[in-house]
Amino acid sequence: MTAVVEFRNASKSFRGNPAVRNVDFTLTAGEVHALVGENGAGKSTLTKVLAGLYPLTSGELLIDGKPVQFASPAEAMAAGVAMVFQETNLVPSMNVAQNIFLGDERFFNRLRGINIMAQQHLQRLNFHVEPTALVSSLGAAKKQMVEIARAVHHKARIFIFDEPTATLTPEEKEHFFALVERLKGEGASVIFISHALEEALQHADRISVLRDGELIVTDVTANFTRDSIVQAMVGRQLTGELYGDEQVRVARPPGEKVLTLENVSMGKAVRSATMSVFSGQITGLFGLVGAGRTEMMKIAAGVLKRDFFHGGRIRLRGEPVRFRVPRQAVTRGIAYITEDRKVDGLFDTMDIAQNIFLGKLAKGTNPLSVMTMADARAQAAGWIEALNVRSISDASRVVELSGGNQQKVVIAKSLIQEPSIVIFDEPTRGVDVGAIAEIHQIIESLADAGAAVVVISSYLPEVLSLSDRILVARQGRVVEEMTIDEASEEKIMYAAVH
Repeated sequence: MTAVVEFRNASKSFRGNPAVRNVDFTLTAGEVHALVGENGAGKSTLTKVLAGLYPLTSGELLIDGKPVQFASPAEAMAAGVAMVFQETNLVPSMNVAQNIFLGDERFFNRLRGINIMAQQHLQRLNFHVEPTALVSSLGAAKKQMVEIARAVHHKARIFIFDEPTATLTPEEKEHFFALVERLKGEGASVIFISHALEEALQHADRISVLRDGELIVTDVTANFTRDSIVQAMVGRQLTGELYGDEQVRVARPPGEKVLTLENVSMGKAVRSATMSVFSGQITGLFGLVGAGRTEMMKIAAGVLKRDFFHGGRIRLRGEPVRFRVPRQAVTRGIAYITEDRKVDGLFDTMDIAQNIFLGKLAKGTNPLSVMTMADARAQAAGWIEALNVRSISDASRVVELSGGNQQKVVIAKSLIQEPSIVIFDEPTRGVDVGAIAEIHQIIESLADAGAAVVVISSYLPEVLSLSDRILVARQGRVVEEMTIDEASEEKIMYAAVH
C-alpha cells in the first residue's frame, strides 16, 4: 500500500520534556487507522504535528514520500490535511455556515447563498444543524458536527478525528462512521483517536497503540482484542470489565430530598421539567441531544436562568431559591462540572494548581485571611494526587495537558469546594479506560459520603453502571423514572425516543 503519511523516528518535546519519543508511524492511502492510548500517551501531540500546530523536535514527517514541516494549520490544509479537534476550534461569534466556509470564501459573498450551500452540505452529511445558528449557542455535539462538516467541505485527503463520537448519539455515530466509509471509498485516509475501543475494533483497518509517548504496537485490527489493546495501553491487565454485565448493583437508598425542580421552564429548551435529587444517591440523567438534560441542571446550578414568568420553582432542601449567578449556587453547596471544559471549565493559560485553587476562591473566602501561592499549591496538590493528574511537570499550563487530564482538573476545581450536590455533565468524555475507573470511583465515593450526585451521560453502559436511579429526559422534560432493578438499555432508549 502507498504511504501518504510517514513519521520517521519522530520526537516532540516541551521545555525539554518529551511528549512523543522516536515514533515510526505510517498511514496508507484509503486506510482508516485508529490511534489509541491513555491520556498523556502522545496521541494528540503526534497528530497535531501532522496538522501543523507543532513542529517536530527531531525526526521526519513525510507526505507522499517528501519531507515536510508545516509552519501552520493553513499549510497543512493546503497539503490536504484536516484535523477535527477534540475541543472544537470554531469562531463562536459567527454562524454555522460562516464557520464551514471560513478560509474558503469567494471574492463576492452573499450570506443567503452561503446559508443555502451550508444547509445542503449538512443535509448530505445527515447532520441536523441550523446553518444560521450562532456557534456560541450550540451544544458540544452540534459543534463537533460543524467541525466535521468544515473538514469535509475543504476536500481534505487526510482526515484526523480526535474523539469524534464523544458527544454524539448512537444514531449520529452511525452517520459519522458511514461518512468515514464514504471518505475511505473516495480514496481519503483517516486517523481517528478514540477511547471507545469497540469503535476502533469495529471500524479501523489498523490500530496503533501509544504509551508514554512511545509507539508500542501497530497491527491489522483482526489481530487485536479489547483485552490486548488495554494491556498494550496500560502495560498491565485491568481486573474485570469496566461495565461488566456480571456486576450486580445494589442501589443506595434515597436520603434527604435536597434538590427539587417543579415545572421549570426556559424557552423551548426546558418545558415544565419536574424532578428530585436525593442525598447519598447517584441519579443518572439520560437523554438524546436536545432533550434539555444539561439545561435543566444548569438552571439548578445558576448557570442559566429559568423563565421569569411561569418558569416554575426550584427548592433547595425545601426552601425556594432563585440563583442569579453560579456563585450563589456554589456558596449553597451546588457544583456543576461542565461538559465543555475548553469554554466553561478552565483557564488554559494558568497552571494546574492555579486552576484548582480558583475553584476554592469561587466559593468565597474570609476577606481577612491571607493565603500564599505556596498554600494554594499545597491544597491543590492533594487533588492532583487523588485524581492522578498526569503532566510533563508541576508547572505545566492546563493547555499543555491531554484532554482527559484537563477533565480531571475541571473535576478537582469543583470538588475542592466541598459541595453537597455535585452535577457531572459527561464526566468521562475523552477519558481513557484507566482514568474512567478512577473517575467512577470518585463519583461513587461522593455518594457513599452522603453527597447528592447527578450524572448526565450519553453512554448507556455508564448510566447503568453508576446510577442508583435513572431519569430519562425528552423534549425538555423528564418523562420516565426507573430503579436500577427495572432499567435496561432498551427501556431507557425507548423512553428517550418515544
